[in-house]
Amino acid sequence: MDEFLQTADAWLNYPLFHLGKGVVTLHGIANFVVVLLAIVVVERVIRHQIVKRMLARTHLDESLRFGIERIIGYSIIVLGLYIAIQNAGIDLSSLAVVAGAIGVGLGFGLQNIISNFISGIIILAERPVAIGDRVEVGGVAGQVSKISLRSTTVVTNDNISIIVPNSQFISETVTNWSHGDPKVQMRIPVGVAYGSDTDKVKEALLTVASEHPRVLTDPPPAVYFIEFGDSSLNFELGVWTQEMVRSPRRFRSDLNFAIDRKFREVGVEIPFPQRDLHVRSGTLVVRSEGGGPPTPRA
Repeated sequence: MDEFLQTADAWLNYPLFHLGKGVVTLHGIANFVVVLLAIVVVERVIRHQIVKRMLARTHLDESLRFGIERIIGYSIIVLGLYIAIQNAGIDLSSLAVVAGAIGVGLGFGLQNIISNFISGIIILAERPVAIGDRVEVGGVAGQVSKISLRSTTVVTNDNISIIVPNSQFISETVTNWSHGDPKVQMRIPVGVAYGSDTDKVKEALLTVASEHPRVLTDPPPAVYFIEFGDSSLNFELGVWTQEMVRSPRRFRSDLNFAIDRKFREVGVEIPFPQRDLHVRSGTLVVRSEGGGPPTPRA
């Protein structure tokens, strides 16, 4: 038995290769793996059982609590990796040049990931967007359902989850309909035929706004006479609502349906495009419906 233990000890402490002043052995590699696994377990226990519970008692935003929790977890893993390397007998000073070269290579190769990571920390710290906000960024519009350190999940009105890199929220223009006050003004363009009673048009639009349950009364709705268009008198109904956070497309559709019904009730016409045709030269032949001879007109 003693001979077996001596043989096993010799194998475990047999120098595989040298790193500077350190010697790497099977015993050191085994220690490295064991310590690293232990650190991963400890990190999860600390993050879930201690940090998460402590942060849950604070008044911090959910996304900010998540960011602090992840940063503490990553810090524990980095510290544990350093301890595991030292415990394995690896001389870190001898790896300084190699680590520097690898770091430069990783910096170029992972610059997008690092950019998204830093952007995630900025988002969680400054909170330009938060979970539940309705945002528009990079052609994507929807509600924020999750914010992580690398990306943000946005759910569209069609219940499609779109993963947006965090760097887009920092480098591009972001429209946040929920930031601060979710109350916004929505403008509904409407065109009516020339000759329509403009006072009747204004009254009809205000009636539609007052009858809709999602239109706010403070500030009150307003009607604007925008311009004399090519084929119509162009108006705009401005209403204040909080539906931009929930279902803006349905809200706009409901108002358009209501406007169409009201205009039919009061006799306001929504015109087709109109064009005047002028014949400057030549002869225009007009045929009668009864099949009579054509009548030339200059």
